[in-house]
Amino acid sequence: MSNENRQGVFPFHPSQPIQPSPGKPGDDHQKHSDRNKDDDKTKASMESVKELGANNIPQVQSSIHCLSIVGQVEGHMVLPPQNKTTKYEHLIPQLVALEQAKEVKGVVIMLNTVGGDVEAGLAIAEMIASMSKPTVSVVLGGGHSIGVPIAVAADTSMITPTASMTIHPIRLNGLVIGVPQTYEYVEKMQDRVINFVISHSNVSQEKFREFMFRAGELARDIGTVLIGQEAVEAGIISSVGGLNEAINILNKSIEGNGEYVQ
Repeated sequence: MSNENRQGVFPFHPSQPIQPSPGKPGDDHQKHSDRNKDDDKTKASMESVKELGANNIPQVQSSIHCLSIVGQVEGHMVLPPQNKTTKYEHLIPQLVALEQAKEVKGVVIMLNTVGGDVEAGLAIAEMIASMSKPTVSVVLGGGHSIGVPIAVAADTSMITPTASMTIHPIRLNGLVIGVPQTYEYVEKMQDRVINFVISHSNVSQEKFREFMFRAGELARDIGTVLIGQEAVEAGIISSVGGLNEAINILNKSIEGNGEYVQ
């Protein structure tokens, strides 16, 4: 008898066909789907660790949107890659979307910025000021230079006790041509910032200009640094507070408009 006809010798031909193990229809598809879900969860977890330093970020359904403005406000010039920046061309579409989103009832703006491009900062400030939805800004760490107009653009502005705000004259980078037209342009740009701040806060024009041009407080420079309560006493910021106070103010504003608050 040849090996082909002997059972147990390769090649083996069973006398009865091997039946697949019993299982419910679609089990293979379900297992494949579960593996894909596990792989997606693993990828999402690794991405979360890479971007946020944590592998489990709570998903919260809220009617209040958080908008962060950190680092340096980047305008028409691209800053070096080592700079932490907030690009105004990213913020403006976000603000347009927030204004139109029906599920968003209020916006909290978290600020920790050293300032940056004047026109970009004013553009962001004007967008925030023109929103119909309740807005609250919170200065964390610092809201310096062009960060001041952005902070006061919200309906209510707040500052934490240890945060600071630097108020100084407009500065130009790069080659500056020393002609009367250049000085006039700088003066007009400065007036734009001053007029915006005094129209969205309780500080007077005389007081704000005094802060701008005060000599001796900043080493080898002119300007003023206000910390926490000092910014409130100056009339620039509404009150001292943090995240909890900001959320409570927004919730009250939303409830006052007859909206449902989650």
